[in-house]
Amino acid sequence: MHIRMARALVPVPLLLLASALVAQKLPFDVHAMMQLARIGDPQLSPDGRWVAFMVQTVDLEKNTKPKQIYIVPLAGGEPRKIADEADRPRWSPDSTKIAFVSDRGGTPQIWIMDADGANPKQITNLSTGAGGVLYSHDGKNLVFTSEVFPECGADDNCNRQKLDVEKNGKVKARVITGLLYRHWTTWQGARRSHLLTVPVGGGAAKDLTPGNRDVPPFSLGGPDDYAISPDGTEICYAMNSDEVPAVSTNSDLYVVPIGGGPAKKVTINPAADNSPQYSPDGKYLAYRAQIRAGHESDRWRLMLLERATGKLTSLTESLDRWVESFAWWPDSSRIFFTVQDRGRQYIQFISVNGGAAPIALSGNSVLDDIQVAPDGKMMIYTRQSGSSPVEIFRAASGGGAETALTHLNDAVLNAHQLTALEEFWVDGAENARVQGFLVKPPGFQPDKKYPALMLIHGGPEGFWGEDWTYRWNAQVFAAAGYVVAMPNPRGSTGYGQKFIDDINGDWGGRAYDDIMAVTDYVAKLPYVDGDRMAAAGGSYGGYMIDWILGHTRRFKALVSHAGVYDLRTESTETEELWFPIWEFGGMPWDNPEMYQRWSPSLFVKEFRTPTLVIDGELDFRVPYGQGLQLFTALQLQKVPSRLIVFPDEGHWVLKPQNSLFWYKNFIDWIGNWTKK
Repeated sequence: MHIRMARALVPVPLLLLASALVAQKLPFDVHAMMQLARIGDPQLSPDGRWVAFMVQTVDLEKNTKPKQIYIVPLAGGEPRKIADEADRPRWSPDSTKIAFVSDRGGTPQIWIMDADGANPKQITNLSTGAGGVLYSHDGKNLVFTSEVFPECGADDNCNRQKLDVEKNGKVKARVITGLLYRHWTTWQGARRSHLLTVPVGGGAAKDLTPGNRDVPPFSLGGPDDYAISPDGTEICYAMNSDEVPAVSTNSDLYVVPIGGGPAKKVTINPAADNSPQYSPDGKYLAYRAQIRAGHESDRWRLMLLERATGKLTSLTESLDRWVESFAWWPDSSRIFFTVQDRGRQYIQFISVNGGAAPIALSGNSVLDDIQVAPDGKMMIYTRQSGSSPVEIFRAASGGGAETALTHLNDAVLNAHQLTALEEFWVDGAENARVQGFLVKPPGFQPDKKYPALMLIHGGPEGFWGEDWTYRWNAQVFAAAGYVVAMPNPRGSTGYGQKFIDDINGDWGGRAYDDIMAVTDYVAKLPYVDGDRMAAAGGSYGGYMIDWILGHTRRFKALVSHAGVYDLRTESTETEELWFPIWEFGGMPWDNPEMYQRWSPSLFVKEFRTPTLVIDGELDFRVPYGQGLQLFTALQLQKVPSRLIVFPDEGHWVLKPQNSLFWYKNFIDWIGNWTKK
């Protein structure tokens, strides 16, 4: 009744004008998405006056995504570009200089420029390249990463000679003697990622982490895995020193003098210890940790180590959510951190003495990249949602009204119609409450029947929610005329650790039932045609599509991207072996019944639904042979199917032209079967 009364007060011509304005906006298709500026890595200057940040744009003609560095006043104002071909800005302690990474000379190296972008100077010229730069707090040194030959360390003549031998050698064979021998899209060669340091004015680099180990390790996600002490004398870093890193998530924290020397191990947890940050007063070391060895999706806790006494405290032990990122309060009395919860991500804070963890900022969004101004009064952070890409904001450190510091995407967004996410809940397997989100098509008409698209996220320990993505963008799919449903079934993060753990050893069980419950809900919506539904997913989502193929004919079309088809073969082809070992209780020869029970390949005789299969030849996480096996089975079963293999992509499709091709073929495929 209140809605009707409110509408009655609005003159009819104004309503018509509002409708006309909406109608004039264009659907948000993939071409619109390519016009967006991709903002990230905001860095507040030590004097609290400026924010430097990275912007990535898309050059379709060159098929590249160049990066630039911008600055914007914390008090507000127009952002200004200060460097092209530049990434990872890091301020000098006096806020007059910015160190950054650039490949403008042909290889990625460390550079320094004035705070306004003037007088850029190249600091490193290493044959092995350089990245991940940090400015020491005393302003004397730069710490960075480089993939060096362990026997060479920082000796660039030695590294250069070995690189020349590799390049000019007639035999390109890879000789493997242990695990991990490849990761994501890269084969493990003779080189290792090490931390190096160089004086700010330039000079000889020094290897701080010699040996046959990667530092930082193959990270399980999160902030940097190395930090410099406030007095500039020490570096803390994470490293996995286990004999077989392919089966271990056990990274520990080590400290080493910035001048070099023996490293000291400071944590002994058998699971992951990552993302160290020194307190501003140097008294504490905060970091994130998991406690179950081998479980990459165990709960991330915020830990506090008192450096003088060795006292260790789990600050968020009573919080059944993952700590994603964190930042110190300037006086070292408390820590701000982000927590994912039911499709959103909030900013909370907690005292170093423990206790309650109040929420500072929340909303229908994902907040991240927190930094607090030197006076403690203001904080900056990034904000994104399912209908708006990342922008940088500021707010009072105690919470309250927020102010956008960047508006780089306003013109594109204002010209296109995007739809806010709508939340819903259903009863899933065992009556568990399962959350999902809907995105309706632009120009939505409630009396019309639309086809529906179910998107199934990867992980499986992942989530759909109020965050922006360029790879599976629900707004683009909705603009193609679909009601897009994004369920968060068993295994999804943000609903407590038990909800996550329920996926272990049960890949096609409760999660499948949860997804079918969401399918039932969506099919019964008055504006959805339940006979014209499609489903798609990548990685674990691709596994679920393959599982759906053998277990239901509810959908008119399916898309399986980088999907796990045969659990047995995939487990010995993938690189992070700790994952199948945890998920399925060992390798196939340890627990054959588990692999047989949940492998989609054993249900080929039930395959009937038209399926598009997509893979990347450089995908070492779910090797593309899985897609080849699936396509072969579909063809021999005479199921309408198509295979797309990208020879230059890995687990994700990242190149701009490939992305356009991916979206077009995806949308065309489901349209062939849902819009006839």
